[in-house]
Amino acid sequence: MLDLIILGLHFFICFLISIAIWCGSKDVDLHSSSTEGADIEPDGLIFIGKEEDIKKSQRITAKIDGREIVVFYHEGKFHALDSRCYRKIFACVISDIDGQACIVCPWHKFKITLETGEGLYEGINPLEPSPTPKWQSKGVKQRIHKITIDNGNVYVSPPDLSVSFDSDYYADKYKNGGELAMGK
Repeated sequence: MLDLIILGLHFFICFLISIAIWCGSKDVDLHSSSTEGADIEPDGLIFIGKEEDIKKSQRITAKIDGREIVVFYHEGKFHALDSRCYRKIFACVISDIDGQACIVCPWHKFKITLETGEGLYEGINPLEPSPTPKWQSKGVKQRIHKITIDNGNVYVSPPDLSVSFDSDYYADKYKNGGELAMGK
C-alpha cells in the first residue's frame, strides 16, 4: 500500500513539474513582452526591454503582432530572430560554428547564424581530390529583426513581410499560441 502512495505522489510531483515547465517562469531566463499595449515609437520601433535586463538574462522573448521573436545578447551584440526555427520550435543553444555565432535547434540540429539567419550545413565537394567537410550556407532561412538601442532601451523594427523566409511558415502557424505551440 505504501508503494502505491509513493508512486501516486511521484506522478503528482511530475505532473506539477510539467505544468511549471509548460507555463514557464517569467523570472528565470526568458521574459516576454507584447506589442499589445507596448510602447510603439513614432518611427515604428517597438520597445522590447531595457538593455541591462537583456544583458543579464542573455535572451528575452517578445511578441510583435502575435509573432514570437527572441532577442539574444551574445558576445557584446544584440540579435533578434523569429523564435521558431525554419522547421519547428526554436529552443536552442548558441554555438560557435566556423567563426560564426549560431543557434542549434535541439531536435533537428539545424544551425542558424545569429547575424544573418543563414542555415548552415557541413558538406564535402566530391570533386576535390581529398574532400574534407566544410561549413556551407543553405541561404537565409530564418527571419532576423533589426535591433535599435536608444538611451538604454532595446527596440525592434517591425518585420518587412514583403520578403518571405522559411521561418515565416512556423511563425504564422504558431502565431498567438496556435496548436502544438510547445510540441516539437
